Amino acid sequence: MKKGFITKKLRSGKRAQEEDVNAGKTEKIQGEKFTWLDLQNPDRGLMEQIAKDYNLNTLNLEDCLTKFELPKLDSYDDHFFVILHFPPLSQKVGISKNSQLSIFVGKDFLITIHQGDLNPLVELVELCLNDSDQERKKRLLEKSPGHLLHEIIDVLVDDLLHTSRKIIANLDEMEDRVFDERKSVARSISLLRREINRLRRIANPLKKFVLEIAKNIDRYSDRELDELTLYFDDVIDHIDKVIETLEESRETMEIYKDTDFVLSTEKTNKVLGVLTIIFTLAIPATVIGTFYGMNVNLPGGMGEDLMFLGPFTSFIIIILASAIPAILMFAYFRKLGWISS
Repeated sequence: MKKGFITKKLRSGKRAQEEDVNAGKTEKIQGEKFTWLDLQNPDRGLMEQIAKDYNLNTLNLEDCLTKFELPKLDSYDDHFFVILHFPPLSQKVGISKNSQLSIFVGKDFLITIHQGDLNPLVELVELCLNDSDQERKKRLLEKSPGHLLHEIIDVLVDDLLHTSRKIIANLDEMEDRVFDERKSVARSISLLRREINRLRRIANPLKKFVLEIAKNIDRYSDRELDELTLYFDDVIDHIDKVIETLEESRETMEIYKDTDFVLSTEKTNKVLGVLTIIFTLAIPATVIGTFYGMNVNLPGGMGEDLMFLGPFTSFIIIILASAIPAILMFAYFRKLGWISS
């Protein structure tokens, strides 16, 4: 298997990022009606200050500081808190992990907490900071925290959909490799199966919690509820496509795994069959040679005056005694079909 077979295929065309970039980075972006705080790898002191400023639950604070927490959604009177998982942009070859995104949403604030390896989210923050796309920036910040939350989840889900489609590209390449007897694909199949299962563990809970977000977001959207409901329905449709793609990929991988096992078994049986036939045909020569290695009188042995076929009479007798049984066995095996024509 080529180094980086899965990782490079899944994230082709994007610049790699180091895992610890932007450690401890905090950005505050002011919208027309709300404030967006984006925190990358915050320390406890900063989180405690933010929790005090925005009246956040201390238990949720602990969840944010934990590197890996199960997806969850907690709803309060003035805000709600949600944890979602997405695949990160960069990861070491052969090592799979998820990136956690923690979100606090209130009427006049949105707080996102992550490790800085969710490239679509990082790009949204940079867009709002450097004014590279004024029209899109205005669309992100002019309405409510609910609209911005939709944009964040939407770009991350689109990235997940892109990743699932790259899985299909890997499957197409895998099909050619499975039927190529010169290449071993067992490790490639195992790694790709693990990647598919990892994405399934991300996508299946994600749909559930996006549905919960859509139900809770109405408290922070005023008259925009109908519009936001349609937006989140579109996100859920994309998640359904991801889940459908991954389910089809998993079934295909099971077929490839079984096919590879059958072809490998057949190849092994052929090799063992050839070796067995070679060993069987060599048995007569081994037996005759063993007899003549004993200290007993045998026709053609030392001291015998057997010369009717010339000076090599003994050698000819031994060769014939070894070859004739082997030829008879070969003809019999051929008749049984053990040796193909």
